[in-house]
Amino acid sequence: MTDKTYKIIEVVGVSDKSIHEAVRNAVTKAQQTIRNIDWFEVGPTRGAVQKGGEIEFQVEVRIGFRLEGGSVS
Repeated sequence: MTDKTYKIIEVVGVSDKSIHEAVRNAVTKAQQTIRNIDWFEVGPTRGAVQKGGEIEFQVEVRIGFRLEGGSVS
């Protein structure tokens, strides 16, 4: 039996190119400070229109990572 416990954080990824890139940006940034990332879940997606008409994609991403430590017994 596996003994895994996860913590979930929520971050917002941003990109001016695509929703997919916004998700990648969120996960990549989280990997800079968090170990043991195993999965992610994409939540609400929204966007903003900047001055000049440029579009910015914003995606909420829930990231799950394994907590370190010994067995829970």
